[in-house]
Amino acid sequence: MRHRVAGRRLGRTREHRLAMRRNMVASLFEHETISTTQQKAKEVKPFAEKLITLARKGTLAARRQAISMLGNRDIIDNEGPETVRKGTVVGKLFSELGPRYLDRPGGYTRIIRLSLRRLGDNGELVLLQLLGADEPVKGQKKKRSRKKTAKAVKVEETVQAQETAEVAEAPEVKETAEPKNSGDEPAKEQ
Repeated sequence: MRHRVAGRRLGRTREHRLAMRRNMVASLFEHETISTTQQKAKEVKPFAEKLITLARKGTLAARRQAISMLGNRDIIDNEGPETVRKGTVVGKLFSELGPRYLDRPGGYTRIIRLSLRRLGDNGELVLLQLLGADEPVKGQKKKRSRKKTAKAVKVEETVQAQETAEVAEAPEVKETAEPKNSGDEPAKEQ
């Protein structure tokens, strides 16, 4: 029985699980989206979020801790017949991803279920993605109240006063066509 044993085994040894988790998070930081099974994504997500929280700190100690947890593999791009080194995963984590999420208190990744199934074992496929900088923070809703506060009433009155002052200052335009009947006044016949 597995009483109080956390984590998923995923059919791997401890060392294999650790290597898989590191590789998947490094690929996530490099490409910002990966496709994997639902169980693997749920296992990798907390590890990725801890590393992004370290990157938000941006200190040398945090960088060294991230390197010890993740490793520091190179980001390589294939341009034609030659390969070009574009930097490292930890470098991108601390230079791009950490500053992107400074205003966000958590929840840097999301899991999107796909309708596809993996060929072979029919495993559920999902996309594990990093959120963009413009994504709203989940749980932050506009506060609505039925009663207007005194401050809100004053702001509303000043806006109305400004609008009436603008209307009064605007030059009047004479109409050349027939005047419109407003319903309060009887129509004038000429």
